[in-house]
Amino acid sequence: MPNWHNILNELQQMGSPFDVLRRKYIKELHNYTGRNVICYYSGWLQKKGIEEVAVNDSDKNGLMTVINGLDVKKGLDLVLHTPGGETAATESIVDYIYKKFGNDIRCFVPQMAMSAGTMMACACKEIWMGRQSSLGPIDPQYRGLPAHAIIEEFKRAVSDVQKDPRLIPVWQPIIAKYTPALLGECEKAIRWSNDMVKDWLLRNMLASDPNATTTIQTILLELGDHSVNLAHNRHLSAEKCKSIGLIVKELESDQKLQDAVLSVHHIYFHTLNATPCFKIIENHNGIAFIQQVQSVMIPQNMNMGNFQPANIPFQFPPNMVPGGNGENDSPEIPNQIPPAK
Repeated sequence: MPNWHNILNELQQMGSPFDVLRRKYIKELHNYTGRNVICYYSGWLQKKGIEEVAVNDSDKNGLMTVINGLDVKKGLDLVLHTPGGETAATESIVDYIYKKFGNDIRCFVPQMAMSAGTMMACACKEIWMGRQSSLGPIDPQYRGLPAHAIIEEFKRAVSDVQKDPRLIPVWQPIIAKYTPALLGECEKAIRWSNDMVKDWLLRNMLASDPNATTTIQTILLELGDHSVNLAHNRHLSAEKCKSIGLIVKELESDQKLQDAVLSVHHIYFHTLNATPCFKIIENHNGIAFIQQVQSVMIPQNMNMGNFQPANIPFQFPPNMVPGGNGENDSPEIPNQIPPAK
């Protein structure tokens, strides 16, 4: 007869209904493709105002957790849904994935992989998109503003003042907001972003393209130039991405594959909508690295004893994964946070 501790472990292994269904549909996708599957999902559409929804260095820990133990010879199918994030973190993550899987990486974008997410997609050998899917511009943002736009505004100011010195009082308060090193930092950010994508395209997606140099120039112009896209959050369809030279496969061309990918996508949206989770990195074996928001009580008025809830990010360490399969659980740690319900 199982004791209390055995029953607790069994409950933790089963997880919540969201955990059970995610495992089911990710496994079905894996069974259909015969490849490793890693889902990299951010809840930026559900959880507003949390900086950690973006790609950041802590995501490397998640990928280390879910890649550990996989047969890397089977390649990787990366199901990606992200608003983008830090350039440095993106570079580090892609470099790590290359070291583990080589070039045998496919990217699936059921809905959106924006900014740095688009850069990750460009590092793969092919991108699978549906009619509802979107990539986005990769032009870097500096302090919330497009780096291209800052440079363009400064050049316009110089040109206007040279043509008509009477415009100096008009431009002076605008240019005064720029720090001395700002233009240089913007130029470096643009060059860094473009060079990364160029190198990844040459290494993988366009490695066998005899016109790779010309194709890459078109891709960088369409994805990386703010004056072309006009807005950083512009949604670029599968047709558009294919027209500029990216290797894009249509999910609609394989109905079983489309059904499997969209089933995975839908259960992740249900999880992100109905639980405190705001980021999930998970493989087809049920190993997951989950970050979630915790509600804590913060004193509003110590004298009156009033309290108000505040949401703060919480990251489950690799050995404390809610709803995991038990292989990475830590029963020795008391007060372990239970799976999200």
